Amino acid sequence: MTVDFSPFIPWPILSVIAVVVLAFAAFAIWRSVRGAWIRSIAALALLAALANPLLLQEDREQLSTVVPVIVDRSQSQQTPERVKMTNDALAQLKDRLARFPNIEPRYVDATEPEESDAPSTRLFNALSAAVADVPPARIGGAIMLTDGEVHDVPGVNQALGFDAPIHGLITGKANEFDRRIEVIKAPRFGIVNEEQQLILRVFDDGPSPGGTANVTVKLNGDEIATLQATPGRDTPFSFKVERGGSNVLEFSVAPLPGEVTDANNRAVHVIDGIRENLRVLLVSGEPHAGERAWRNLLKSDAAVDLVHFTILRPPEKQDGTPINELSLIAFPTRELFVDKIKDFDLIIFDRYQHRGVLPILYYDYIAQYVENGGALLIAAGPEHAGQDSIALTPLSSVLPAAPTGQMIEKAFYPRLSDEGKKHPVTRGLDGSGDEPPHWGRWFRSVDVEPPQGQTVMVGADNHPLLVLNRAGQGRVAMLLSDQGWLWARGFEGGGPHVSLYRRIAHWLMKEPALEEEALTARASGRTLEITRQTIGDNPGSAEVRYPSGRTDTLPLTQSEPGLFKADKKMDEIGLFEIRNGDLTTLVHVGAVDAPEFKAMISTSSLLKPITDKSKGLVARVSDGKDGITIPPILPVRGQVRTGDDERMQIRLTNETVLKGINTLPLFAGFAGVGILLLAFGAMWWREGR
Repeated sequence: MTVDFSPFIPWPILSVIAVVVLAFAAFAIWRSVRGAWIRSIAALALLAALANPLLLQEDREQLSTVVPVIVDRSQSQQTPERVKMTNDALAQLKDRLARFPNIEPRYVDATEPEESDAPSTRLFNALSAAVADVPPARIGGAIMLTDGEVHDVPGVNQALGFDAPIHGLITGKANEFDRRIEVIKAPRFGIVNEEQQLILRVFDDGPSPGGTANVTVKLNGDEIATLQATPGRDTPFSFKVERGGSNVLEFSVAPLPGEVTDANNRAVHVIDGIRENLRVLLVSGEPHAGERAWRNLLKSDAAVDLVHFTILRPPEKQDGTPINELSLIAFPTRELFVDKIKDFDLIIFDRYQHRGVLPILYYDYIAQYVENGGALLIAAGPEHAGQDSIALTPLSSVLPAAPTGQMIEKAFYPRLSDEGKKHPVTRGLDGSGDEPPHWGRWFRSVDVEPPQGQTVMVGADNHPLLVLNRAGQGRVAMLLSDQGWLWARGFEGGGPHVSLYRRIAHWLMKEPALEEEALTARASGRTLEITRQTIGDNPGSAEVRYPSGRTDTLPLTQSEPGLFKADKKMDEIGLFEIRNGDLTTLVHVGAVDAPEFKAMISTSSLLKPITDKSKGLVARVSDGKDGITIPPILPVRGQVRTGDDERMQIRLTNETVLKGINTLPLFAGFAGVGILLLAFGAMWWREGR
């Protein structure tokens, strides 16, 4: 209770009156005037009534003690065992806290920020956000339900913003162990068919079972090696990049019985293959207008080492030309097609015909070169339909189309076939979307039997014009017309000959981006982007296996003919496996070295320093028998001065909130009138004597 004043007249006037009254009272008492004391008391009572004294009584309500409960929902907590353990412990904790009506728990699920590419467990950030609107005096403590892998634990000398215990309830079991694998050092680029080296390491967190670990290595889905790695030590691995473009190396270590998770038992590394130089052998059967187009195209690329021969004078031509006027060098047939044929990445026969320049056995060598992984391009003209056609040699075993012996002499627009509209070699060629196509006409092509492989372009009357096929481990392309040079010369507006020829060459070189049946995936931040190329029908949905082990299906939507895509923002970070039909690919979403995956075993060591400093405790919620135990809660009045190893102490707050104020005027009503009447009555009585 307190006393306050609410004067009926302003304080300055009341003060002046009080001074005057006190002066007269003092003078009267000094002069011993009769009744001076009674008059003074009556005057003071009147002054007190004018000052209107009030008796105030505050109505206050006790505030609750806020206890934030931070629940770790990070990815390391998403194993089935830990999810169940966390949920069971949380249910018990809610039941315990509900027994104390003056404790206000605040439950917060701490997850990784959606925009983060390097996930980590940041429980203290979540704690700060949970109590940002609470005065420090109202915070009675904090409880963290986690596996202990917390990555933002403040230092022991760093202020928390409140003075109350912090308790850690640890999920998981004691003496857990986990095996994981990481690529420590690896090149981002590599020269095709040259030796590359990387370093990987197998880690055993927790009690190690000892011994070595079997590591399976796959390159672009094909198993290439099995390694014996000693946990904790660097393991070097040498390999060759087998193709240009993106190459995916996958390392998987065999899981151990009882380990925490196998989500981190695989690692991937993507290396871009670069061809140091594309070695091309171009053999022109005779000088013609299209020969210059091929030569200009190949010479314009600095990455192409071109060896070009033109047969100017076949052996049967005996016209008496002096030797010194013939070619400067002889055609090195044995050196090119026997000794060094494997050194070439691509062989092009441009209007070539068998007229004795190459022995018949050499065509068999070329066929073997293709079947063993080589690339062959045939640019055919009228000679391919004649009796000297190379289709009548042992090379026919790898050619996808056999000539009928007829030429189709007719103007036509080269058009994409139904397969060609989907095939990445011809899909989306500039001008192909119009009808007729927005490019110039050609005027002749070689008639062939129904070809093998894919006919991606057709000529007059839908006869095959460009045929692509696989032969053994190699590839063959046949362009059944020699008039591509018309596009190069700009006839009737020209056409995309450069783009077409380069795509054919890169497809022959097994460029991954030009595979007709391919499944690729890439990560853009936390968004997974899936691309499926096919020359068939709708491939259906893609099955996605998350790092946690759960699976999901994503529908693939056609973006253009032969190209289907899907994208989704992922709520997990790590290695994803995508399947569609028989195709499989891997992609890592987020940072490879994210802290969330570097340690998966539960631990109390990280929280121990901060709980000891704040007089809290760290305890495991597992009783070792698949049961859950939660330490008792002990409310404490006043400062928590010592820790308790068996109970979670909560400091109860003394804070209150003002609900209202009750006022009682002391000189109001009958009490005030009675006092005044008593004072004036006494004065009258004294005067009447």
